[in-house]
Amino acid sequence: MFVGSTHPTCRVLRGAGIAMLALVFAGSAALAQSPPYGALESGPPVRSNAPAPLMGSKLSADALDELMEWERQDMGAPPTRNLHTGSMHSATPNQIPGGQVITTKELVQLLQNGLGAGVVVLDILGSSRRLPNAIFAAQASHAGSFDDPIQQQFGQLLQQATHGNHDAPLVLYCQGPQCWNSYNASLRAISLGYRNVLWYRGGLEAWQRAGLPLNAAP
Repeated sequence: MFVGSTHPTCRVLRGAGIAMLALVFAGSAALAQSPPYGALESGPPVRSNAPAPLMGSKLSADALDELMEWERQDMGAPPTRNLHTGSMHSATPNQIPGGQVITTKELVQLLQNGLGAGVVVLDILGSSRRLPNAIFAAQASHAGSFDDPIQQQFGQLLQQATHGNHDAPLVLYCQGPQCWNSYNASLRAISLGYRNVLWYRGGLEAWQRAGLPLNAAP
């Protein structure tokens, strides 16, 4: 959790106001056509096809706090360090061992406080709409094991995306609190030695509820 943490990223979040200021994500090359479902993309990671301004949320401060409660709700699923092998559309834990849950309010604060350039956002859903500048990595949701080919390929993608910085903030998301895709991918990142894994449990659903912009996937 962010509350009470001494991590540098968390100190930034506690000191930040909740005013949602305009932020333009850095643009990058168009994302090539998604690879077959069995393999991660090869080559340098590329992001969504067009930059989008991160405008202020359309929700009030109280509404954002209510959204945070929904994002952190306890659905009765216990946290686990093992990759989930059951239905990927079911209740998820509200904690993740070795990582942190980040809410929409906290994510926007993180991005607007000058840290956006160092944050790596990973799309583990693979839908037609993505968070701005997100890197496609949906295959990292696979159960498998922490020494399978998917893990090796995911490790290569993260190495390129972070330039080898294992302290870089990684934000991983999928559909919402009943989607295990990003939980599995977060566990994979944690197993690879990344120390600032931020599981965006509210995911695409929470982002849309807050009225924040999305990019069209190529």
